Amino acid sequence: MKRPGPLLTLLAGLLLGAFMLSLNATTGTKSASSYREASPGVTAPPSPTPSSSTTPSASPSPSSPSPSKSAKTVPPHADYAGRTDDDSSAVAVSLRGGKAIAYFCDGHDKESWLKGDVKDDGTMKLTGRHGAELNGTLKDGRSIRGTVDLGGRRYAFTADKAVKPSGLYRATATVRGATLDGGWIVLPGGRQVGILDRDGRPSAAPRIDPETGAVTLDGERLTAQPVTP
Repeated sequence: MKRPGPLLTLLAGLLLGAFMLSLNATTGTKSASSYREASPGVTAPPSPTPSSSTTPSASPSPSSPSPSKSAKTVPPHADYAGRTDDDSSAVAVSLRGGKAIAYFCDGHDKESWLKGDVKDDGTMKLTGRHGAELNGTLKDGRSIRGTVDLGGRRYAFTADKAVKPSGLYRATATVRGATLDGGWIVLPGGRQVGILDRDGRPSAAPRIDPETGAVTLDGERLTAQPVTP
């Protein structure tokens, strides 16, 4: 009896090769399938949204200061002198720091000293003895227009800004037991109007030296001083 030696060996080899091929094909398919299932789909990262070019906002301009209330108009430090509309009397007004002093004088026997405040709008109401009253308005710093009420009468006047030696002067003294009180208005152009009161008795005052204020009263040499509030 012949041994199947070589033939069986060949046949066994063929069967083994076929089995191995079949096994490899099955394993490869499963591996590829498993890899495909395990690998998540790769999604391209979203393109960055182009940021809109930001225009740098203009830096806020410094805010302008809100308009404040109108600045107060401070009455000037000045002197004014003029005549009444009927040319019967003279009026002088001196302004300092919102205060005013005025003198009304007819150069004979009627006079009045008046005082008061000047408002920011240039109006003033000054009062004196025996109910005397001056109401006036400063016009652009150049003049004062107003009225003086005295002795039952009203005198309208205009007093222009005075340049020294024009202005208002006064001198007081006691001479030989008499009380003297003199008031002078030096008008533009040099004209003077004044009254000298001696113990309550008024009369026309002598002239003063407008440059120095020197004046002689009842034989006594005095100096009339500029009057300010």
